[in-house]
Amino acid sequence: MTSPTLEQQIQRLAAIEDIKKLKAVYCSYCDDQYNPKGLAGLFVDDGIWDGGKEFGRHEGRDAIRTFFNGASGSIVFAAHLVMNPIIDVDGDTATGKWRLIMPCTVRNEDGVAEARWLLSAYDERYVLFDGRWMYQSLIVDSQFYATHADGWAAQTDPQT
Repeated sequence: MTSPTLEQQIQRLAAIEDIKKLKAVYCSYCDDQYNPKGLAGLFVDDGIWDGGKEFGRHEGRDAIRTFFNGASGSIVFAAHLVMNPIIDVDGDTATGKWRLIMPCTVRNEDGVAEARWLLSAYDERYVLFDGRWMYQSLIVDSQFYATHADGWAAQTDPQT
């Protein structure tokens, strides 16, 4: 197996930085009242945003826009703090894994503001489209979504 050329290494590193910026823009839009137009524009036409049982699966740019249009009605404040990126680039496609810790304020069933913590893992697929990295799919695997007052121990302890 031959080693990648310097040019190939630079292209790979540039792709990784572009994908990191894509993720930062995604978080910025989420923290801007879940900007539906901005968020949907980060996905290819047939992209998928899958929030699992907690937030549902949304296929296609229109469905993603519709979902995020309603998200700020229940989550009135969010700070998406992502870390630990593992990004693998293969030509015009790439995969990424990230961790999220998110303090947020939600309106509960009674309409009362409630402080919560969300811990999730992101599993993402990207595609280079017209010279721009975009989401093909973004899967959110939430480990807990707990009230600040109650904490997350009960949701993460296998003995409970």
